[in-house]
Amino acid sequence: MKTILATALASLAFLGAAYAATVEGVVQAFDPATRTVTLQDGHSYVVPDTTSIEAIAVGAKIKITVDDSSGAVTAVETGS
Repeated sequence: MKTILATALASLAFLGAAYAATVEGVVQAFDPATRTVTLQDGHSYVVPDTTSIEAIAVGAKIKITVDDSSGAVTAVETGS
């Protein structure tokens, strides 16, 4: 029984990770007032209040992690 429970919990952990997408690109525009990042491919993302925006600048390489189920940005990395 413990093995089944452990396997089920491990599967759920991997399932959660499967719903995140990573997008990489170069910042074309950034509006700090609305916290909106627009990449050179034309896609825009709103950075949550819990994420620092200090390093986001036009021309910077950026990696954005998005929750596939909600579309919300969950992480932002610069300088990749």
